[in-house]
Amino acid sequence: MGNKQLAIDELPAIDDGWWESILAEEEGNRINKKSSRPINAQERSIKSLDWVRASDIFTQDQIILMSVTGFNKGGLLVEHDDIHGFIPCSHLVKLAPQMSKEERESCLSAYVGKSLSLKIIECARDEGRLVFSERAAQTEPGRRTVLMENLRVAQKVSGDVTNITEFGVFIDLGGVEGLIHISELSWGRVDHPSNILKIGQKVDVLILEILPERCRVALSLKRLVPNPWVGVENKYQKNQIVQVEITSLASFGAFARVEDGFEGLIHFSEIPLTPNKNIKDLLNPGDKVMAKIMKVDVSRQRMGLSLNLEKSSGN
Repeated sequence: MGNKQLAIDELPAIDDGWWESILAEEEGNRINKKSSRPINAQERSIKSLDWVRASDIFTQDQIILMSVTGFNKGGLLVEHDDIHGFIPCSHLVKLAPQMSKEERESCLSAYVGKSLSLKIIECARDEGRLVFSERAAQTEPGRRTVLMENLRVAQKVSGDVTNITEFGVFIDLGGVEGLIHISELSWGRVDHPSNILKIGQKVDVLILEILPERCRVALSLKRLVPNPWVGVENKYQKNQIVQVEITSLASFGAFARVEDGFEGLIHFSEIPLTPNKNIKDLLNPGDKVMAKIMKVDVSRQRMGLSLNLEKSSGN
C-alpha cells in the first residue's frame, strides 16, 4: 500500500448526496422489494434487534454466521437469533457483477436457506441500519480496525478491484473495501465503470473520505492526475478548429474526445447530414475528424463542437 499524501485542502468536498445515491442503488427500493416471501414475514421490527450485541460484533470486527432468510433486487436478508440485517449484492463473493436481472434474481434466490460467514460493515441504530458483508469476512477478525486507524484523507494507496457496478468500482485496500464512485473514475465522461477498470486489476487511488463508524472509504482515481479542464479557456477558444476522436454516438449527436480527460459534444444540428442519412452513416467511434469549437463552459466542464467548419459561433 502506498503512503503518498496530498494536502487536504487540495481535495474538493464530496457532494452531500454521494453516499445516499450509492446506498439507494445498492439496496434498491426496500419498501417494494421483490423477495422469496412477504416482507412482514422476513423483517422483524427494529426493536427486536439486539443493538448492543451487534455493536460489539461490529466494533471488534468479528465474523458471525448468519442464515439467509430472503432477498430483494439489492441483496440478501440475513438473521441469527436476535440479530438481522442486509447484505448488498456488491458484498457477496460469488455474485458476478455482469448479470442480467433474471440471472441475478436466480442467484440471489439460491442463497435462501444457506448460512454465510459475515462481518458487520455498518451499524447505525438511529437509522435502523445493520449492513453485512461476505467480502469483508474474507479477512481475519480485527484487520479492519487496524487498517481504518492507519488510513488518512488525501493519502494515496493501492488496492485490487473486487467488484464493478453501474455506480462505481469497489477496491480492496487489504481488508477494507473502498469505493470509487463513477464520478471519480475519470475527468471525462464514463459510460460504464467497466470501461475504465477490470476486476482483479491493481490500481492506485486517492482517499477522499473515511467514515470508520460505517466502514466507508470514498476513493478517487481521477484526482491522481491533473484536471484537464484547468486552463482550458487559455488553450481553446471559440471558432478554433481542432482534431477530435469520436467516442460514442447518441440520438442527439456525437461525443468526441478533444484530449485525454475531456470530451466535447457535437450536437445533431452541427453534423452536416444529407437527406435520408443519419449520424451512423457519417460517423463511427474511433473516427478522427476536424471540428470547430462553438462553446467552452469550464464551470460545467462542457464543450460544444461543430462539423460545419464554415459556421461561426458568434460572440
